Amino acid sequence: MRKISTFSIVARDAQTGELGIGVQSKFLAVGSAVPWAKAGVGAIATQALANLDYGEIGLKLLEKGYSAQKTLDALLSLDDNREDRQIGIVDSNGNSAAFTGRNCFNWAGHITGPNFSCQGNILVSEETIKALADTFNNTQGSLARRIVTALDAAQNAGGDRRGRQSAALLVVKEKGSYGGYNDRYIDLRVDDDPYPIKKLIHLLDLQELYFNKTKPEEMIKVNKDVARQIQEDLKKLGFYEGDMNGIYDEETKNAYRDFCGVENFEERICEGDVVDCNVLKFLNKKAYNS
Repeated sequence: MRKISTFSIVARDAQTGELGIGVQSKFLAVGSAVPWAKAGVGAIATQALANLDYGEIGLKLLEKGYSAQKTLDALLSLDDNREDRQIGIVDSNGNSAAFTGRNCFNWAGHITGPNFSCQGNILVSEETIKALADTFNNTQGSLARRIVTALDAAQNAGGDRRGRQSAALLVVKEKGSYGGYNDRYIDLRVDDDPYPIKKLIHLLDLQELYFNKTKPEEMIKVNKDVARQIQEDLKKLGFYEGDMNGIYDEETKNAYRDFCGVENFEERICEGDVVDCNVLKFLNKKAYNS
């Protein structure tokens, strides 16, 4: 079996309870193997000579109430090839545990602390893992943003000594998916790219643009000038056929909603005479370039 030689971070947001994993590797589609998580239960990264049972069985043990350390102990006790494995676990209470087998290729190691576990193997040096942990602990913002910022810092500190190929970000929370059907709040993968972390950050930017709800500071009151600009842009794109009267009436609102639906901005449709500044900027740019 080919070793999944990589660096990853498993983490929990102490304020929101969100759980997540960020990973980068010289390995095709690393997101298909390393990250495992379940809202309210825990998160696991399994790598090196990755045992995918660590993810599936580990989550079941965590769900039964095992701590991160007890889960790790149980998984290792059942595995004759444990010395070829590397794993990091964070449970729903923020407890962490990690293991780096003696047969993992240098540099290999891990750092754990409250609400996080950082691990890596076949790295340029331990500075990669130190940067991963330090950056995560000293960065503000959402769990997803802290994770990708930490990954970027780890890559800049050396990263995988074989190079780069893929990266992934998985964040779970209760009813976090589109429409609230499951817990997959953010599930982004870069399967093959020369700069996978940079691409992953770009995908997170798009995720936040399309699926985050409008914040109060992002709301713009539609006055006559804004309404006329919306009408002009929507007409140029074929969504509006009315007069350029600068009135944000039902015809204009319906055309604007249609545009939002086509461009996947449903989460950023505001009620009343208010629009999202991000959508307005996107609309204007699209109309300008059409």
